[in-house]
Amino acid sequence: EVYPVFISKEGEWRKGQKLLGPVETVETLQFGDDTGKANDITSFLPAENSAQELDASTGNEGLDVIFPLLHGPNGEDGTVQGLLEVLNLPYVGNGVLASAAGMDKVVMKQLFAQAGLKQVPFVHFIRKEWKNNQALLLEKIESSLKWPLFVKPANLGSSVGITKANNREELIKAIDLAFKYDRKILVEQGIVAREIEMSVLGNDTPRCSVAGEVLPTKDFYDYSAKYIDGTTNYAIPAKVSDRLQKSLEDAAIRAFKVLDCSGLVRADFFVTDTEEVLINEVNTMPGFTPISMYPKLWMASGLSYSDLIEELISLAIERYEEKQQLEHSKDGE
Repeated sequence: EVYPVFISKEGEWRKGQKLLGPVETVETLQFGDDTGKANDITSFLPAENSAQELDASTGNEGLDVIFPLLHGPNGEDGTVQGLLEVLNLPYVGNGVLASAAGMDKVVMKQLFAQAGLKQVPFVHFIRKEWKNNQALLLEKIESSLKWPLFVKPANLGSSVGITKANNREELIKAIDLAFKYDRKILVEQGIVAREIEMSVLGNDTPRCSVAGEVLPTKDFYDYSAKYIDGTTNYAIPAKVSDRLQKSLEDAAIRAFKVLDCSGLVRADFFVTDTEEVLINEVNTMPGFTPISMYPKLWMASGLSYSDLIEELISLAIERYEEKQQLEHSKDGE
């Protein structure tokens, strides 16, 4: 049985019969009254007493598993995952650490660099550094990176706030825009390369799907191309050699393990004309829309959408049960 919960942009948690039927528009979810509105978080847990409300392991009345289909800050950055950990509920996907590191592009890239994963050159800084040392930072960027550049908020997904800059004037505007979304930003060197994505599935022994290639018709793969206008085409599976497929699989699994991921990850790469593999980023809760790459890659690999969901749920329960065996204090204390 599915027990859906909707979270509005205003932070209201809602449940009810409206969420059980087909949702044709976002407005359908935007209740005009207090239908399904929660007074507190435990009201969403179908249990008969407070002990059951806070612990899914107490019996049949508890929730079996949570599937947090949430993106961006407060969704896939470890915050909701932390809440579910405190409530002692099994949930699909990555834990607190992997979710937080996977959301922060700067932290993620620093961890990848330490692990020896190849990346495009980048510079990062915070708002206060930009405010106090703009000229110095511009000099550093222009001396260490080659045009064009991509400016990104460190902690936002779906290409929101990302801008391509071809000169200093565009760069300054792009930086100012990115700082509207985050206090920390990333400036990356542009590269002429194929954009290849890999889906990863598993816990301690992850496996990879076939490769998929993004074929954007726009200048770059922005929010609109991803979710709205459908202007992006995909090659699934991508035309890659056996050697390149193996290199992509190795890099994707290394990235998965570096961040201590679990459940699922979509790993995004740049591949040069010499077949050099550069990791761009990982997405710890990739999209599941009809045009999303993650499920499409698994379907092309022989795993149906329903079987994918079932395996993700099994992986969540497996990880939860393993955690229940751990001790958190010395014997007798």
